[in-house]
Amino acid sequence: MSFTEDIVKLSEQVRKRFDQVVGEEATKMALIVPFLSVLGYDVYDPSEVMPEYVADFATRRAGQFEKVDYALAINGTKVMLVEAKARGQKAEAHDGQLSKYFNALLTTKVAIVTNGIEYRFFTDLRDKNVMDKEPFFTFNILEYDSKDIDNLKFFHRDNFEVTAITNHAEEMVYVKGMTQLLGNLLRSPSEEFVRFLVAELGTVAPSYEIQGRITGRVIDKFKPIVKKSIQGSLVELMTRSLSQEITQPIEIEVEQEIEEEEKQQESQESKVVTTAEEIEAFEKIKAITQTSTSYNYQLQYKDTISYFGINLVGKSTWWFLRLYLSSQKKSFIARLSVDEVKSLASNFEVQEVTASLGDATSKVIISSVSDFDKLTSLILRCYEVEAAKHQTFTPDVIRMEKSA
Repeated sequence: MSFTEDIVKLSEQVRKRFDQVVGEEATKMALIVPFLSVLGYDVYDPSEVMPEYVADFATRRAGQFEKVDYALAINGTKVMLVEAKARGQKAEAHDGQLSKYFNALLTTKVAIVTNGIEYRFFTDLRDKNVMDKEPFFTFNILEYDSKDIDNLKFFHRDNFEVTAITNHAEEMVYVKGMTQLLGNLLRSPSEEFVRFLVAELGTVAPSYEIQGRITGRVIDKFKPIVKKSIQGSLVELMTRSLSQEITQPIEIEVEQEIEEEEKQQESQESKVVTTAEEIEAFEKIKAITQTSTSYNYQLQYKDTISYFGINLVGKSTWWFLRLYLSSQKKSFIARLSVDEVKSLASNFEVQEVTASLGDATSKVIISSVSDFDKLTSLILRCYEVEAAKHQTFTPDVIRMEKSA
């Protein structure tokens, strides 16, 4: 089942039951916990979803230690905090308790305030390690669109990367602000905006240049002209087919942004300790892929808080395995359908995984890294399927090594 399908299913369940949910505890169990589960967190594992979390720096208030309703951890690192409100209450952080925890737990970069219907996501865009007063993203389980689901995928356990979330949050905030600014200017051009356009007229053609000073009288004269020009320009943009004209520049910008983000991620994730077990797994998988008679591509690994990813040279999005070796229940995710994985790993437990990553994925439970020796056919298939997607982009014969 895809991530979108999971959200749709949960939305239907919430719509049916939310009228019967009364009080904070009922809201947690009936509405919030199922939501955390859809995000990929094991709600039955107290080391991953920590209810009533009390930190060692907590202070007493009215005889009790201050706490947050949930702390979410990935491989022992706390990454998100959740403050619950009763269904029907506003999803607002009133007492500063959540921000106090957020500011003190340096690894935690996302805080959520929710009433089980609306989920408000906060981070620290304004001041580092200081929770913002306003959310950068709000998700309503009863009212959402495809873009909301795309934004929500960033917080799924399998996708969680602090740098990617921070960059995306910043983009969302400024795009929203810029859209409002441009909308206001287009509907009612300010004097400064009109002055700017009049001054720039000469750059279109010398014959358009306005001679002399741009006075208030000139501004008044051009205001209706600017409004008509804006309307005409917008109509032209909407009616013309611009796909061929704009596709290439946008792709170039996207590629540059990805490279810059990956450099930032390398800086932040340099703090992540790559274990000997992960290196051993990488070497085993590398040896298996070298037996392929169809492809011989360089491999690189990416070690994050949430997973140890193995991908083809080029970009981390060209991954074919994600290993989860830190937890007691070791596993890895393969980028293949559950039926195909089951056929290639008949003696292992295989689970269908929510496809928050955009395509079919399956989880294989293993007991140790040595199990990879028994899964050579599966690993080779994962490698070759991903290699086939990018064979025109990557040299045929290159040395395998860790990414820089």
